[in-house]
Amino acid sequence: MSLQQEHLLEVRGLRIAYQGSEGPIEGVAGLDFQLQPGEILAIVGESGSGKSTLAAALVGLLPANAQIEAGSIRLAGQEITQVSERQWQSIRGHGIGFVPQDPGLSLDPVKRIGSQLIEALTLHGVPKPLARQRSLELLREVGLAEVERVSRGYPHQLSGGMRQRVLIAIALANDPPLIIADEPTSALDVGVQRQILDRLQALARERGTAVLLITHDLGVALDRADRLLVMHQGRIVESGDARRIFQAPQHAYTQQLLNAAPSLTVQQRRTSASVPQVDGKPATLLVVKNLSKDFSTWRNPGPAAVDGVSFHLPRHGTTSLVGESGSGKSTTARLILGLERPDMGSVLFDGQDITQVSKREWLALRRRIQVVYQNPYASLNPRLSLEQIICEPMQAFAVGDAAWRRKQAAILLEQVELPARLLGSCPTELSGGQRQRVAIARALALEPELLVLDEPLSALDASVQGQILKLLGELQTRLGLSYLFISHDLAVVREISNQVVVMQAGRVVEQGACEQIFQSPASEYTRSLLTDIPGQGYSKAPVQRQMLPTA
Repeated sequence: MSLQQEHLLEVRGLRIAYQGSEGPIEGVAGLDFQLQPGEILAIVGESGSGKSTLAAALVGLLPANAQIEAGSIRLAGQEITQVSERQWQSIRGHGIGFVPQDPGLSLDPVKRIGSQLIEALTLHGVPKPLARQRSLELLREVGLAEVERVSRGYPHQLSGGMRQRVLIAIALANDPPLIIADEPTSALDVGVQRQILDRLQALARERGTAVLLITHDLGVALDRADRLLVMHQGRIVESGDARRIFQAPQHAYTQQLLNAAPSLTVQQRRTSASVPQVDGKPATLLVVKNLSKDFSTWRNPGPAAVDGVSFHLPRHGTTSLVGESGSGKSTTARLILGLERPDMGSVLFDGQDITQVSKREWLALRRRIQVVYQNPYASLNPRLSLEQIICEPMQAFAVGDAAWRRKQAAILLEQVELPARLLGSCPTELSGGQRQRVAIARALALEPELLVLDEPLSALDASVQGQILKLLGELQTRLGLSYLFISHDLAVVREISNQVVVMQAGRVVEQGACEQIFQSPASEYTRSLLTDIPGQGYSKAPVQRQMLPTA
């Protein structure tokens, strides 16, 4: 494949349609763009705008019910819309490196990580002994430590961020001239996000690798891209230089995206309720004292996952846990939820030490403490209707009869700003943002006092993130909820939090009021996290945006 072309990738008049029960549904509607060697091009837009459909077409992985109806895709001068699957096997990996969105679905669960990397290399002619050495180098290049241990492990033994880095290593394995990255950093903390994006940027600058970056994070796009394409309903509504688009967007939809992006807003749009005061101090619902958990064994020694963690959660307020992957955030949440037993310490919920309660007592506590998980695509049973999903916890606790539960499910849907007519629908018929609203409705079904929100926005695009943040704020005010918010997205944390707890290697390195942490961080680690927030160069600069009416 010759690379001596003016454009490495050229897309002309591309139209893609999905075959639905009521006829074809247009997914991509006449796209035209080019990508040159060494260029970073970012495509941004909401869920359903056609970004991922385009990515799937570019790597020959469109689903069976989708087809290219018109147009051309040329890679280094070669037309690839009609190539065979055998030819695609050569193009993928060698001509195009692809980083898919969901690491939980993209890695083989029964193969070791090292075997999957070695396979990616040997399929393209790398001798196995050399592939073994190169696989370890790739794991180091994407920022993983203890690469021998990671190489021997299985996907389920790694965190989501670690699995995403493995996918990036596989994409880089054969030094392809084009990398297509579909939401490559959505599951990563800001430090690792910076490492990965630095690596992709270095490939572009040093080796002339072209990068097509598909992302809902406008901060990432503006930080890293040479050009932006803004997609809406399958079409490109705006394109051009990243800074020009930020300073003077020409389309109302682009303006909406920029206004919704947390990392790009100068002012803090605090959505959390004011915290009630008792004798001049916040009333507390949850107190974590000297909490510790060590998963290491004599066969697999290592540091404690959680080591002496202490913090409090104000009643009707929001405390956020932030830190890199492996910092102990999720393990701390599991200890609070009773999914793990601590080796030491206590968790006081409304004055009761819930680490010492029996299983029967925990059953009652489940009504008062609920959780909303990270991935709305994985946390809802696709075979159940929304009514069944929302009624399930009420049924489990024998709350009301069937008619009452159905009526309550409709009320809960309306509370999260979804119409009751969707009760008969299945999750597969909803967008990511709608699914996350359903997950919140389910969590509210038992009228809890505390919601544990584990990365609830990381799978959502910027405008939907803004909608969910607004919804969480309104629910907190109306229902008196308390939130334990776990996130690697510090821009989102700043919007919703009263208190922030910064964790590193299982320990708390700093905690305090939200604005104190962001304005005057005491820890060098906290300062490094804040420095790594994408889009800061834009949010700090005084820019005049052309204000246009929204569509």
